Amino acid sequence: MLTQIINGHILTPQGWMKDGSVLISDGKILEITNSDLAVIGAQIVDARGMYIVPGFVAMHVHGGGGYDFKEATPEAFQDAVEAHLKHGATTIFPTLSSCSFNTLKRAAEICEGMMAEKSSIVLGLHLEGPYLNPKMAGELFADSIKAIEPDEYKDLLENTHCIKRWDISPEVEGAHAFARYIRSKGLLAAITHTEAEYEEIKEAYAAGFTHAAHFYNAMPGFHKRREYKYEGTVESVYLIDNMTVEVIADGRHLPSTILRLVYKLKGVERTCLVTDALAYAACDNPVVDPKFVIEDGVCKLADHSSLAGSLATMDKLVQTMVKAGVPFCDAIRMASETPARLIGVDDRKGSLQKGKDADILIFDRNLELRAVWSMGVLVENANTMF
Repeated sequence: MLTQIINGHILTPQGWMKDGSVLISDGKILEITNSDLAVIGAQIVDARGMYIVPGFVAMHVHGGGGYDFKEATPEAFQDAVEAHLKHGATTIFPTLSSCSFNTLKRAAEICEGMMAEKSSIVLGLHLEGPYLNPKMAGELFADSIKAIEPDEYKDLLENTHCIKRWDISPEVEGAHAFARYIRSKGLLAAITHTEAEYEEIKEAYAAGFTHAAHFYNAMPGFHKRREYKYEGTVESVYLIDNMTVEVIADGRHLPSTILRLVYKLKGVERTCLVTDALAYAACDNPVVDPKFVIEDGVCKLADHSSLAGSLATMDKLVQTMVKAGVPFCDAIRMASETPARLIGVDDRKGSLQKGKDADILIFDRNLELRAVWSMGVLVENANTMF
């Protein structure tokens, strides 16, 4: 079926195109033109002066809709993915936090099955841990961290093809060899839950760690030991010009001032927006573990000693960045174009261009998400007016 979206402001790689049209056929973008004249035989969708932008690429998300990907069941994967799709995540790389390798293998099998389905929005798996600095692991990871065993991770990667990203602490023994190996397999290697300082970060980058997970969270900034001051992980990542970062822009994990600082220093091309969402995200009546409490739109430890995780969806991230003073077009790019490029799917995802998948979102003038197309199919039960 031929679909034509007209009368909107279209975000293209060259910038905004006013009152143009997007032509969709067989799940692909057939054409983007500056004419909104109706094409004969096309189903017309009038965007009514709203914003037409690319679908989001969620490359760090632990769950949603009441399910955690670590449950490693088809139901958990399917329901969590569908929950985030309704909020604009048209490409998803499910995240598994530290868990047993048996669980990782089960999850990889499910993921590969979903990837084999036509029009699947799941394009790979993201692992966080279990190779973490015990001091920085935090409450959620404390019971599941372990030392690096090369035979273990090599066996997993030799017998699966869905893992696209793996995050560990770069200061643990064997981390550099790990990074070199997973990079040889085409994976994105990221640092996480770390207290590494500049020389360690510089060496980690040279070994292949090119990305920093949930920047500022689970990593120290500038600090003092006795009478001297030292750069933290945060400053060290800033100093590595080509090192990319991701931020949890939920309005709680980082204040607007820091979001603006990351945008200013790292820029659109080196900054991704991620939800890092827990199972409680995009869930109307979550059943919350007694260890946690949900307050102020975020999940906290029950004793209020720290944040436990995000409840954000991708549309929320964009809205938060705009409220922080970032241009709407740049916030969109950090949620679509940049993560697509970093994780290696920008040949078909992340921007509105001829020949790419028809993953398309429409936002109204209040920046509320009003429609979601996933590979040319309008997603039902999204907040749509079409």
